[in-house]
Order: sequence, then C-alpha cells, then structure tokens
Amino acid sequence: MQLDDYIQESLPNKVKLVRNRQREGLIRGRMVGASHATGDVLVFLDSHCEVNEMWLQPLLAPIKENSKTVVCPVIDIISADTLMYSSSPVVRGGFNWGLHFKWDPVPLSDLGGPDGFTAPFRSPTMAGGLFAMDREYFNTLGQYDSGMDIWGGENLEISFRIWMCGGSLLIVPCSRVGHIFRKRRPYGSPGGHDTMAHNSLRLAHVWMDDYKEQYFALRPELRNREYGDISERLALRNRLKCKPFKWYLDTIYPEMQISGPNAKPQPPMFVNRGQKRPKVLQRGRLINMQTHRCLVAQGHPSQKGGLVVAKQCDYNDSDQIWTYNEEHELILSNLLCLDVSETRSSDPPRLMKCHGSGGSQQWVFGVSTLHT
Repeated sequence: MQLDDYIQESLPNKVKLVRNRQREGLIRGRMVGASHATGDVLVFLDSHCEVNEMWLQPLLAPIKENSKTVVCPVIDIISADTLMYSSSPVVRGGFNWGLHFKWDPVPLSDLGGPDGFTAPFRSPTMAGGLFAMDREYFNTLGQYDSGMDIWGGENLEISFRIWMCGGSLLIVPCSRVGHIFRKRRPYGSPGGHDTMAHNSLRLAHVWMDDYKEQYFALRPELRNREYGDISERLALRNRLKCKPFKWYLDTIYPEMQISGPNAKPQPPMFVNRGQKRPKVLQRGRLINMQTHRCLVAQGHPSQKGGLVVAKQCDYNDSDQIWTYNEEHELILSNLLCLDVSETRSSDPPRLMKCHGSGGSQQWVFGVSTLHT
C-alpha cells in the first residue's frame, strides 16, 4: 500500500502528506512542512520516534506562558538493533568544540524550583530531532538556515540563535518521547559532500564570533573551505539584535571549557539525584602489544561515524589519547565514544556520540584484552 493510500484510508483529516519535488534533506524539508502548517505551535518529530502517553500537553504549557520559549521532551532510547524501549536519565544538551551535540548532567541549581525535578529546566542546546515552538516565533527567529544541506549542525545553530536572540530553550521532564539513535546515516550526501562540515562552518562564521577558532583548532583543514553566502544570516543576527557568543558561554553554558593560553579552570558542576560526570579511571593510548601500534581515528577524532584503525604511535599526538571512565566508555580525544553494533558483529567499531546507556559503548578490560 502506498503512503498516500494508507493516510487516506486510516488517518483521514488527521494527517496531511506534503511531498517535495526533489530531495531537500531534513533542514529544508522541515521548512517546507512549517510553511504548510496552520496551527499556533509547530511540533517537530523525527520519523523514527515513538511518543508516550500525555506527551504533548506538558510541551504546550510553557509555550502558552511565553511564546519565545522552545521546549524539548526527555528523549528516551529505542535500540537501533532491537527496538527495545528504555528510559533515559534526565540530562540536558551541550556541545563540544568539534561542534557535535552531547548530553550533560543537569546542574542542581537548575532544578531548585518549587516543582523540583518535574519542572522544565534550561538546556544550552537541543538534540534537534524533537521539539515544539510557537509558529510565529519560528518564522520571526529565522526558521532554519536554508544554506545548510541535508542534516547536521542545524540543531546547534537554532539553539545558539534561540538563546542569543532573546528566547529560551527548556527540557520538560513530564514529556517523554522515544527515539532511535542510529549509529550512522542511512543515506548518503549529494556528491559525497561533507554536509556536517559545510553546515558547521556556516554556524561557526555566523554565530560564534572569535570562538570559532576553538573549532578550527580541531578542524584546521576546514579553515579555507567554502561554505556559501551567509550575508542573509548575518543580517538576521543584526536585525534581531542578538547577543555575542561570549554572553552565551558566560550565561547559558559556563561549564564549557575554553582551550588556549587564556583558559580559566571551571568550577565543578553539581547535578541532580547524585548524578555526576563519570569518574575517569584511566587515560592514555590503546596499544596492541604484539604490533606496538595505537588505536586511532582513521580520519579526524571529531568525525562522527568515523572508523578506528591501528597506526604507528605518536607520543606527541594528543588525538591518540583515550579516556576510560567508570561507565566503561572509551572516549577518544574527549570527543566521541568507541561504539560497536550489538547485532552485526562483522561491522567495525566506529566513533559515535556518547549516549550513556552502556551496551554498544560499554567496554571491559581483561588481563590482556579489551572487549565489549
């Protein structure tokens, strides 16, 4: 049965199917969908989601109080291999200087209201696949950057823009939606183009001011890469009278570590219900004792989905340093976790976002071996 026929037969007057004439990707596809919407609130959900009971009402309440509030549910985990549904801890969104989204524990100060752990709390960034937003505010704020391609980086761009341009971004604990965190893109990019790098460059040049140098310190090969015309996005930032990126770091995400000679140590971050950053147990290189070669990223350690390979050890190269923590995660260069498929044993290990739920990212040291 074709999708059009299924909707007409099973979901009449509830679902409207809008098809693009050509491949547009997630970013421009969402903009097309938003242009056809007529309701007061837009709710964006990835296709690989499963909502829980009473998930929508808690999202709508903060928007009704303040139309410049953007809200996300707690995102539970649906296994990409088994489709098993499991709850996730209450965490908030962050990012690293490779411009990859990551999950952070929630500071206790953000949960100190009269409603305690059920109250919505601030999040520096959103994961991007699931959120609700006033439709007029979405348009006023500049929708998405249409110069970005397919998928990747748009979640950080809209997060920075929300905070820097007068809005707020909250996670609502009383709303829970399951999401399949896929290990890699199930589709390619036009002409093999690295859309993540392209989109990240646009975001860095429009919103990060001098702090874009933190990104280029990790990705120096992208410094002179073309990223398209950003004049309209710069004009949008000026028209909305948005604050500088330093304000965002100082006010919204003070826990973010800044590298370089002017770096300042950050105070410890206290979190709810005893949550804390996993304790680091070991830090160093992963060396094959027979070949004396080190396990490293095949490409750059900030490349999500990248393979790992054995190369000659370079004791001056910090990108060969792994961190092993009490959650049994192996993290390369403090960026991405070593991940392996739970069902396809022939698939090679890859570097993926740290999801904090064990399983495919849980590694145990034996006497002379490492296994998952």
